[in-house]
Amino acid sequence: MLGGLPAPKRNRNVLVGPETWDDAGVYRVAPNLALVQTVDFITPVVNDPYEYGRIAATNSLSDVYAMGGKPITALSVVGFPEGADLTILREMIRGGAETLRRAGVVLLGGHSVRDREIKFGFAVTGHLHPKRVITNRGARKGDLLVLTKPLGTGVLATALKRRLLDDATLRVITRQMTTLNRDAAEAMQAARASAATDVTGFGLLGHALNIARGSRVTIRVWSGAVPILPGVLDFAARGVVPGGLSANAAYVEPETRYDDAVPAPVRAALADPQTSGGLLIAAAPPRVKDLMARLARARVKAAVIGEVLARGPRPLEVTA
Repeated sequence: MLGGLPAPKRNRNVLVGPETWDDAGVYRVAPNLALVQTVDFITPVVNDPYEYGRIAATNSLSDVYAMGGKPITALSVVGFPEGADLTILREMIRGGAETLRRAGVVLLGGHSVRDREIKFGFAVTGHLHPKRVITNRGARKGDLLVLTKPLGTGVLATALKRRLLDDATLRVITRQMTTLNRDAAEAMQAARASAATDVTGFGLLGHALNIARGSRVTIRVWSGAVPILPGVLDFAARGVVPGGLSANAAYVEPETRYDDAVPAPVRAALADPQTSGGLLIAAAPPRVKDLMARLARARVKAAVIGEVLARGPRPLEVTA
């Protein structure tokens, strides 16, 4: 869609622009200071408006963390139906504002419009040193891949909409989707990661493909090592999946070589669109040891799920 538009004029202060499908833009404002900017909003994924607000804020902050930055300010973006119960809107905003306060982010204001479907999120600004930016372009042959949250929130949110999800699993996914990626971002900065992205709407494979393209490497995912939330594979086997999953799978399929032994439900989980997912981090093996130790101290349950290879016939490989 954007291919026919003129390319933006080059600016030496733009450290990260739209060219490499990265998570946020980065603009240098001083020799030792760069701004990280992003905007994200989502439709409801849970029924409780307060929890939905918390999830929306956590999700919006994630792109700044994925670049290695620290979010500092936010502006809300709201779409809300005319005539709907304003108590719902108040609770959404309360949940979002509470998450921002917990993250140390100042809410400066925002904008709302009438919309037939509820939408909520934030435009977020963060900062970091220009030489400490972590992009999706830095992965190198020999790096290992670390994932900081299990997959499956898209499938389980679909099960919730179909009234198939039990309360215990709902609590599990709500807790995961409201967990900030702040500790994971601080750990990957301290361990000097090579590259990173957060795993959201394009699923694990879609975001891994962005790293592979940006870094000009092949990424091999060890599917048996990928953590997956309880119940996801069962629901996927029964066809309880979000519409975006099929689109994600079709998008990565031409770029991916699968082992025949990778089961269909696992392939589905790898393409499942995530809300407020974890970070996918590439780092050299000695640094992965340091990274995993830091994540463990921060009580982030992470897993090593793959490796970076020299560029092969396809940018993605998935083994059993």
